[in-house]
Amino acid sequence: MRSSKAPARAAIVLGVLAVAAIPVGIVAAQQSSKLRLLETLYVVVPAAVVLGLLAVMASRRARFNAARSVTPGDGPLRTARIVAWAGVYAGVTGALALGVYGVLRWAQ
Repeated sequence: MRSSKAPARAAIVLGVLAVAAIPVGIVAAQQSSKLRLLETLYVVVPAAVVLGLLAVMASRRARFNAARSVTPGDGPLRTARIVAWAGVYAGVTGALALGVYGVLRWAQ
């Protein structure tokens, strides 16, 4: 039997990284004179989307392993799912913001 704790922990870590990617990129652009905000967002938003999707895949793996286990382990699984989807939502929201910015720039 495989444990569901390792994929759940991986999902939590990846989800937290996905949620934190955009704010960390913004702070890095504000603190550095070499980084510009827009170019930084072009990098961190896709990274947040990818990390969020990886977190969702890890949480699905954890749920798959827990469904075939004898012992229940709902605590880390629920947290992993919530954090993983929050990471996806943060990345998609950032992508939508960049898309609206691009459309507005194009319309000028």
